[in-house]
Amino acid sequence: MALKDRFRKFMPVIVDVETAGFNAQTDALLEIACIPILMDDTGTFYAGDALNAHIEPFEGANLEPRALEFTGIDPNNPLRKAIAEDEKTALRRIFKALKDVRRDADCRQCVLVGHNAHFDLNFLNAAVERTNSKNHNPFHQFSVLDTVSLSALAFGQTVLARACKAAGLEFDGTHAHSALYDTQKTAELFCHILNSYPMLPNALHIEQTKVELKDDDKVSSTQ
Repeated sequence: MALKDRFRKFMPVIVDVETAGFNAQTDALLEIACIPILMDDTGTFYAGDALNAHIEPFEGANLEPRALEFTGIDPNNPLRKAIAEDEKTALRRIFKALKDVRRDADCRQCVLVGHNAHFDLNFLNAAVERTNSKNHNPFHQFSVLDTVSLSALAFGQTVLARACKAAGLEFDGTHAHSALYDTQKTAELFCHILNSYPMLPNALHIEQTKVELKDDDKVSSTQ
């Protein structure tokens, strides 16, 4: 089975964002990391190369002190400012690289995979709108795959660190809330779950055998 056949020509891409709040329209996007998920010749999922960026807050962006304290990100840190990109530059660089990987895998579109994925998707979509990057965006606008749901099904856990521990994966809490680290751990978790749990027997469009009723099996609608 090729990757394009596994998810209806969608290529899963792990995404994590670090932000200056919870409102995608008003609060700054500060970091983004993306890792495409690929499949080898044996049908085993693995993480591709990571793409990430430190992002300058957009003009007029809100910076919630509590959010910055939680993530540990200082937007004014000189070292950070030296490598930070504006939203448009960062997004289009990452989008171009993802499109190249997607084409190599013969997939039609990327689908965002995240831990609480709609949070990441909301901030991604808001940044796409702000930077007029809709035609560059390789992601489906609203469909996601969420490792919260997958982890609840597989391990009875919904917290990323606990799900990783249940899966036997290392998780260093001192690196949490870095977009790149959280994306790497989510990618490991996603691959572990998919590689550990087989698809159901009737998956992948296997045609069901039609049962034809004999005359004496038919029941009159009046009975």
